[in-house]
Formats: sequence, C-alpha cells, structure tokens
Amino acid sequence: MRKRIFIFAVLLVFALSLMGVFAGGKKEASAPEEGRVIKAKFASEEIEGDFMTVWANNFADYMREQTNGQVDITVYPYGSLGDTRDINELCQIGVVEFVFSDFAWISSFVPQAQVMALHYLWPKDKMPQVLEWVVENGDFMPLLEKSFRKNGMVPLAVMYEGWQWLTSKVPAKTLEDLKGIKARLMGSKLLVEDYRAYGMSPTPMSYGEVYSALQTGLIDAQVNPLFADYSMKFYEVTNYFTQMWAEPFLGIPTVNMQFFDSLPEDVQNLMKNYFKDNIIKAAEWIDKRNAGDREKIEQEKPDIAWTEWDDAEVAKAREMAKKVYPTFVEIGGEDSQLILDTLLKDIEAAKNALGVK
Repeated sequence: MRKRIFIFAVLLVFALSLMGVFAGGKKEASAPEEGRVIKAKFASEEIEGDFMTVWANNFADYMREQTNGQVDITVYPYGSLGDTRDINELCQIGVVEFVFSDFAWISSFVPQAQVMALHYLWPKDKMPQVLEWVVENGDFMPLLEKSFRKNGMVPLAVMYEGWQWLTSKVPAKTLEDLKGIKARLMGSKLLVEDYRAYGMSPTPMSYGEVYSALQTGLIDAQVNPLFADYSMKFYEVTNYFTQMWAEPFLGIPTVNMQFFDSLPEDVQNLMKNYFKDNIIKAAEWIDKRNAGDREKIEQEKPDIAWTEWDDAEVAKAREMAKKVYPTFVEIGGEDSQLILDTLLKDIEAAKNALGVK
C-alpha cells in the first residue's frame, strides 16, 4: 500500500508540473511552438496486444506522424499505472493525459456513461456501422461530451470491441438457466441491475481477480469480450460460452479536459477524427482477432460448449432488460433521461439509414 501511495504521489507531482505548461488554454497558441514536444501518457485497461492497447499505440504513432513528432504519446498497458478504476481517476485529475476505458469503469466518474450498459440497445446486425453513424451524425456524442466535461474529461469517440460473452461453469442456454448464477461484471451499478433482472447474482470485480475467482469457485461465471477470454485465459476455468446478444463491449478513448483544451484546435481535431475515422477499421480488426481467438480456444479446450441465443430467447430477454431502463434515469445523473432518449433516437435513425431491422 505504501509503495502504491508513493508512486501515486510521484505521478501527481509530475502531472502538476505538466499542468503548468498547459494551463494557459487554447488562447495561448494556435499551433505547437517550433521544436516544442508535447509529451503525454496514455493508460489502457487492457494488456499488451489487446484492442485498447493496440489502438492506443496506433493513435500514438498517428499523432507523432501528423505532428512531426511534436505530440509524443507513451502507452501504458493494463497494470502499469494501476487497476481499471485507478487509471480513470488518474486521467480525471491529470496524472495521465489519456485513458482507454470501457463505459462501465468510467461510469464511476461519469455516471451518464452507464447508458451504454443498458442491454439490447444495439442491433445484432451491422453493429459497428450503426455505432459509427451514431458517433458521426447523431446528437448523442455532444451530450456525452457535456457530461464528461463536467467531470474533467473529454471522450474522443466510442469504439466497438465485439459482443460480450457470458462464460460459465454451468449451462446458460436459456433465460431460465441464468437464475442463481454468480457472475462477475465490470464496475457499473447499472450492469448489476441488468443481470439481476435475469435472476442472476452479479458482482463487480477487478479484471485481474477474475481468473482466481473462477478457479476457486467464488463466482460461477463472468462477462467479457472473446479476445479477453483468451488473452486472460478465462476459458481455462470455464465450461460454457454463451452469446446472449445483449451488449457489445464499447471502449471510450478519453482525454483529460484541461490538457485537451490547452492544445491547438487542429491537434484536437486530429485526436477526435482519428478514432471516429477508425471505428469500422478497428471493428474489422477485432472481429478477425475474436475469430482467431475462438479457434485457439476450441483447439486448446475442445470440450467447451458454445451457445448463441436465437431470436425467440433474445426477444424474451429484451423485454426483461427494458424494465431496467428507468433505473438509468434514477442513477445516471444530470440529463440522464435526455441522454437515453437521444441515444435511442440516434440508434433508430442509424438503423433506418443503414437498412437494419
């Protein structure tokens, strides 16, 4: 504990010195000074080689290329600067300039982000294309940014990382099978309510604790995207993979507001446009990665049973999930009803524009 506090204090002092450099805001300059290098840290909640860390590194490379090295970003994979909650807090207070987190863990700081935890918001078909349309053309992102800014951060986009899988030691072929299952979730009050609606016994737990919790029987199941199930070896301590089509795993690349607002507008645009312009490319990358990881899991543990819920089972689950929507309005903070209504409207508009049922 003392070591962690010491490291945190060192990072805080370093961050405060950086804030002095950037505190002047956008009025100080319209472009980086010649020869001046803006150094920044980017904390990822995933390990080396997984989606968030890979695309954070791609972003860092892009920014160096586009600014001739004047924006120099260093990426820190999961565990380098703390746990999932820690790195979001470090971004909020400016110890790190960027964090790549999911909607659940960051919701401790921006409760409005929990809207993306609601189940059965998104269509099964053309999910990345619908997301891209919402981010590019909808009214949702400006509202989300408003909420983030009130908490000292700015979302750069929302990225698709594949659909979440429920992995369990017991079968989960139907809604009835879910009753009583003890499942680990990410840290979101709304996710807990989502899975509780199906009769499950959900519990938030740190990413690094999941394997041992499954191994020791502390939990029966956990929810993660497929690439995480492979890279973190969760498949070794589970028997069943179930696709409920309830929630895609969505990552939010986020930047500290004070740092971001201190940058020239053209640099800000580079940062936002990079992620928005790569939603589809990143989705193709992760879909290919997930397919490859599934093959590896099937080879390494061929007795795992795979189930994908059909439309009839999904329809029953969707009706149960909708009962949780009002809970978001209760716990989602300021403008939560407007945010939910806007996201639902944007998704429907995207589906109509893309011909998705």
